[in-house]
Amino acid sequence: MTTDVQPQRPRLFNVPNQLTAIRLLLSIVVFVLIAWQQYSSAFVVFVVAASTDWVDGFYARRYGQVTKLGRIFDPFVDKIIICGTFVFLSADTAHSGIAAWVTVVVVGRELLVTALRSVVEQSGGDFSAKTVAKWKMGFQCIAAGASLVALAKGGVDEAPSFVGWTLIASIWLAVATTVYSGLQYVAVAWKSIVSESEA
Repeated sequence: MTTDVQPQRPRLFNVPNQLTAIRLLLSIVVFVLIAWQQYSSAFVVFVVAASTDWVDGFYARRYGQVTKLGRIFDPFVDKIIICGTFVFLSADTAHSGIAAWVTVVVVGRELLVTALRSVVEQSGGDFSAKTVAKWKMGFQCIAAGASLVALAKGGVDEAPSFVGWTLIASIWLAVATTVYSGLQYVAVAWKSIVSESEA
């Protein structure tokens, strides 16, 4: 006599979700350190926080720990740490090198994608992260990190030249991939809306 063994469902607050919660707490620490002008410490905490994004995603896929909570919680925390850091940095554009319009592009894209996600997923479409979106996240992290290093050196004008060039290059790459990935999601959402209206 054989019995069917049901696969064990992942716990709601499993390791990946715990790492995401830690990243949320670390993002708050980053914001406080920037406000206190402790830029070297903010850089270290930011790097640790950003690294957990890769770790929790890898762990969730590798060990089958993907949950509905994680699908909502993880991108939300990603938006908090990236958008929040850019907002804090652009408050001192002259020294950070992050212009206010760059922050508007970053935040605007995230708001747009969040709105489109609800439309697509309600219709049963796939709105998973694209490859360009992952590159976008990487360039945004590099830009934020380079800006924090520049601030720790007294500002973008006082920082070593390689820091300045890294910051400029990563900002423009971040803007390009941010816009392009946003357009990718717009295309997916548009197809979903058109197919639903034709059904």
